Amino acid sequence: MEVDDRISYLEQRLQLQEDEIQVLKAALADVLRRLTTCEENGLSLQKRGPSKVYQLLRGLPSRPSLSNGILPQRRGYSTSPSSPKRELLTGKSKPKEASFNAEDGYVKMFLRGRPIPMFVPDAVVATYSLDTKLELPHKKLKLDWVYGYRGRDCRANLFLLPTGEIVYFVAAVAVLYNVEEQRQRHYLGHTDDIKCLAVHPDMVTVATGQVAGTSKDGKPLPPHVRVWDSVSLNTLHVLGPGPFDRAISCVGFSKSNGGGLLCAVDDSNDHVLSVWDWQKEQKLADVKCSNESVLAATFHPTEPTLLITCGKSHIHFWTLEGGSLSKRQGIFEKHEKPKYVLCVAFTENGDTVTGDSGGNLYIWGKGGNRICHAVPGAHEGGIFGLCVLRNGTIVTGGGRDRRVVLWGRDYQKLQENEVPEGFGPVRTIAEGKGDSLFVGTTRNSVLQGSLATGFSLLVQGHTEELWGLATHPGSDQFVTCGQDKQVHLWSVATHQPLWSKGIEDAARSAGFHPSGSVLVVGTVTGRWLVLDTETRDLVTIHTDGGEQISVVSFSPDGKYLALGSHDNFVYIYAVSEGGRKYGRIGRCSGHSSFITHLDWASDSSSLVTNSGDYEILYWDPSTCRQVTSAEAVRNIEWATATCVLGFGVFGIWPEGADGTDINAVCRSHDGKLLASADDFGKVHLFSYPCCQPRAPSHTYCGHSSHVTNVAFLHDDSLLFSTGGTDTSILQWRLV
Repeated sequence: MEVDDRISYLEQRLQLQEDEIQVLKAALADVLRRLTTCEENGLSLQKRGPSKVYQLLRGLPSRPSLSNGILPQRRGYSTSPSSPKRELLTGKSKPKEASFNAEDGYVKMFLRGRPIPMFVPDAVVATYSLDTKLELPHKKLKLDWVYGYRGRDCRANLFLLPTGEIVYFVAAVAVLYNVEEQRQRHYLGHTDDIKCLAVHPDMVTVATGQVAGTSKDGKPLPPHVRVWDSVSLNTLHVLGPGPFDRAISCVGFSKSNGGGLLCAVDDSNDHVLSVWDWQKEQKLADVKCSNESVLAATFHPTEPTLLITCGKSHIHFWTLEGGSLSKRQGIFEKHEKPKYVLCVAFTENGDTVTGDSGGNLYIWGKGGNRICHAVPGAHEGGIFGLCVLRNGTIVTGGGRDRRVVLWGRDYQKLQENEVPEGFGPVRTIAEGKGDSLFVGTTRNSVLQGSLATGFSLLVQGHTEELWGLATHPGSDQFVTCGQDKQVHLWSVATHQPLWSKGIEDAARSAGFHPSGSVLVVGTVTGRWLVLDTETRDLVTIHTDGGEQISVVSFSPDGKYLALGSHDNFVYIYAVSEGGRKYGRIGRCSGHSSFITHLDWASDSSSLVTNSGDYEILYWDPSTCRQVTSAEAVRNIEWATATCVLGFGVFGIWPEGADGTDINAVCRSHDGKLLASADDFGKVHLFSYPCCQPRAPSHTYCGHSSHVTNVAFLHDDSLLFSTGGTDTSILQWRLV
C-alpha cells in the first residue's frame, strides 16, 4: 500500500473511531438523561427505563464494520470542493432491517447500528405492514429555472448564441437563457461541477469540461469534455474519460479549419495540454503545459496549427506538427513581466492581445512571441476579461477597479463605465446585440448593459455555501441565505431578488411568519434576525447560545417561534404583534446532540425535533417540557414534514445510509408528495406518506454538491433546492 493510501486509510480509521466515541458519548448522555427523567417523575425503572436503555446500548456499534475493506467516507470531497460525497457501496455485512412491533405500535429502523423507534398512528396500526409496496409519486419534476452563475473561479464562460440565448454554467448545469423571452433551457449531461465552456465557430456546437465526479452507484468518474448541440441539447461526443486528471480547466475549438480540432488543459500537476479530433473522439497530441496554473487555452483564428496558453507567470505559443506540440515562450523583454497572464484574445489582423495581473494590455505581433505594442496600467489591478467586438475595437474588464473600458484600434481609450460595487470585479465580457454587453462577475452575477448606459443585474447568485431556504406562505416568493452573509428575497415571476440584504454573520436557516409579513434568519453565531418582508428593514435581533441556529420555525398559529441550535437546545419564544414582538418562554433541554430539524403540530400544541445522533423528541412549547408519553404524540397531525426521521418519512433512507446522507425533506402542502435533498447531489421525489423501507422515488440531477435544502412553493406548483457549495438554486416544476 502506498504511503498516501496508508495515511488516507489511517485517517478514515481515526474518523470512524471518533464517530464511535461520539455515538457512545451521546448514548451515555441519553442514558443519564432518561434516568434523571425517571427520578424526576418518580416512576419506577421497571415501567420504562432499562428496556429502552438496553436496546440503545445494544444498538451501538461494537467496532467499525468494514465492507470489503472499504471504509465509510467522512464528509470530505476529494474531487472538487463542491463535489457530492460518494454513495457508499453496500458490502457483504447487511445493515439491520427495520422491524414493526404491532403490540406497542412502533416501527424501529437502524442508522449506523443505532435503533430509532417511530410511533405509528392508531388509525394505521391494524393495517400496517412493512412489506406493502409503495407506488412511485403521481407527479414528476422538470428543471424550470436555474439561479446563479459560476464566476468566482471560472473564466471566459459567458457567450451569446445566434438563438438570442446567453450560455453559461453553474453547478452541473449548462444554462441557455433567452433574456428577451425570459426563458431558460438546460443541458444536463454532466455529473459534477462544470469548470469551462467553449463555443464552436458554427455558434451551435458547445464544449464543456467537468471535474472528476462519482457515478450513481458510487464509482469514480474521471473528468471529461462533453461536446453537445445547443439547439437540440443532444450530446454529440464525449472526450475521455481516461486521459484527464482532476478536472478540465480550459477548453477551446479551432477556428480556421472548420473547427475540427479541440484543445483542453487538465488540472493535473503538469497541466497537460491535449489536442483532439473531437468528431472522431481521437487524441492527436498532448504535452506538459506548465507546473503553474493555466488560465486560458485557445487556437489562433487564422493559423490552424497555432495555439496559445497563458497563466501563472507564462504565455506559451504552441505549434502543432504531426502528433507533437512544440513551444515558444512569450518574451517580455523591457516590459514588466506579470505574475499572471489572465486572458487572451485576437485582433482582426491576427495579433494576440493579453491582459495580466499588473493591469497591462500587451499586443503580440501575429505569428510572433514578442510584444509589439503595450498599454501599461490600462487598469488598476488585474485585467480579467477581454472581448474583441465586431467592429474591431476591444473591451477590457478590470478586477480591482471594476471598470469596463473600450479601446480603439490604436489602443486609445474611447469610453468607460464601472460595474456597481455590490456585484464585484469583472470576470468575463461577451458582446450582445447592438452596443449591448453581458458581463460576468466574480461575485457570481451576470449583468447586462452598455458603456453608455451602465450595467444592471440579469442573474444573481450566492457566492458561498448555501443552506437557508424558505418559501412565502401565500405569495410567489422565497428567501435564501448562506455563508456569504447575504439574504435574498426572490420573485418567482422575475427570477430576480425583490431585495438583497447583507448581514454581519454567515446565515444558516430561514423561515416566514404565517402572515408572511416578517421572516427570521438564523446565523452561525447564535444570533437571529427578524426582517420585514416588504421593506427588508430589521425588526429585531436576538442571540441564543453561541453556536449556529440550524433551524427556525414559527408555529402554524404564529404565536410561537422555535429555534434549533447546535448547542443541543431548542429555544422557544412567544410571538405577538404579527411577528414584531418576541418574548423568550424558555429552552427545551434533553437532546444529547445538535438540533437538525423540527416540525409543529397543526394545532400548534406541540413540536417534534430531530438531532445529530438520530433522536426524535417531542415538546410542549408552553412549558418547554419534553412530552414522554407515546400515546400523547402518536396521533398528532403535523403541519409540516421537514424532520428526516419519523414514521411518515423513514422510507426516504437508502440501504446502508450513515445518517448524514439526507440533509432535508419537505412535504407538499396537499400532503401527497415528499421531496428529499441528499449528499450525492440528488433531489428525490417520493409519494407521501413515505412509511415503507427504501421507498421508490424519482431522482433528479443538476446539483454538483450536497443538496442542502428543499421547499415547495405555497401552491405546490414548484419545488426549490439549494446546492451547498455549488451555490446554485434550482427551481423544479411539478408536471
